[in-house]
Amino acid sequence: MIQIDVNSGPLIAWLMEQGLQGAPQQDLLQGYCQRLVAAGVPLWRFTVAQRAFHPKFGGLGFWWTREEGIRHEHYEYRESPREEWLRSPFFYILEQDLEEYRERLEGGAPERFPLLGELHGRGATDYFAAGVRFAPPEAGPNNPLSPHEGMLASWSTDRKGGFSSRELDLIRTTLPHLGLALKSSSNRQMASDLLQVYLGRDAGRRVLSGEIQRGSSQQIDAVICLFDLKGFTQLSERLPGSELIDMLNGYFGLAVESVQSHGGNILKFMGDGMLAMFNLGSIEEDAHAALAAANELCGKVRSFNAAREAEGLPTASYTLALHAGDILYGNIGAENRLDFTVIGQTVNQTARIADMHRSVGQSFIISEVVKNAAEGTGHDLVSLGRYMLRGVAEPIELYTIYGKNCVAACAGEQ
Repeated sequence: MIQIDVNSGPLIAWLMEQGLQGAPQQDLLQGYCQRLVAAGVPLWRFTVAQRAFHPKFGGLGFWWTREEGIRHEHYEYRESPREEWLRSPFFYILEQDLEEYRERLEGGAPERFPLLGELHGRGATDYFAAGVRFAPPEAGPNNPLSPHEGMLASWSTDRKGGFSSRELDLIRTTLPHLGLALKSSSNRQMASDLLQVYLGRDAGRRVLSGEIQRGSSQQIDAVICLFDLKGFTQLSERLPGSELIDMLNGYFGLAVESVQSHGGNILKFMGDGMLAMFNLGSIEEDAHAALAAANELCGKVRSFNAAREAEGLPTASYTLALHAGDILYGNIGAENRLDFTVIGQTVNQTARIADMHRSVGQSFIISEVVKNAAEGTGHDLVSLGRYMLRGVAEPIELYTIYGKNCVAACAGEQ
């Protein structure tokens, strides 16, 4: 029977406060460990493992030690589980559907758990592990290879004699409250991660902060970037679906990396195209960043295509258009399906400029607005002439950037 420790009240109250505030996971766990120690628990090492709802990472782990404090690690998705995980006490708890597991280590550690042997070698005398399940009972038993949402935690000490019954009761009493606080923190982090992945960094932040009303928008000056792969329709007719997706992700990965590394935001993907925006504070900053990103992307695509050709894989070239001006940025759509995006004349004109690539014989085209704002960047901007664009009343002068790498990558030459 668990004995309620007098020290559990303040710790529980603190955990509930942190949960209500949505404290960051690392701050929450750091504070929890410090308060356990202050309550007399001889904690030497503490760990937490959770599932991660993220397109790239399947799990998240936190470690706290008396010497180093808190740290964390993300675990990428794998086709087969790591051997370290399969031979861990956490996996054993899930596999055997246990509520908790304890191993006294002063006399040695069981061979089936290499981790416990390592902890014993470092001076650990006692190991205690338990979990908190966030899923409802009707979700059924846990599959250790794909567990329900929840957390697994372990506590280790290096004190002679290990943990006392009172200390373990304090841990057990406060564990559900730790789980609830961590769930609150994790849910907010999960929402932030997914919104940024699916909406873009800036749009995700705005939605999470409450900008969710249909029709809410603001007018801003920004540089719009429209990236589009050339010849992808023809490739899609002769490549298997999996190869096509891998190829598309490869090019999009380069484009996203270049845009984001220079402060831009990805707004949406449209088939084999991508719409992005640079809004760094002034139109000059936006233009400088957009040109730097475009120039970087040229070199990356050139190297990427060379590597694919060396492997006998198909390659693609691309078009890229930059234009700047006023845009409306906000929530557009129906009551039950909204999109946080950009609309306006500037966006439409960017699409018209991109369509000019055949007429001007260039795949990288920028407007005179961007060119004028980008003075002093050091890029060799060459005029392509003045043109009347469809739906635009006044002629507009178009430019391209000259550079061996950029010309070759855009044109698909090697």
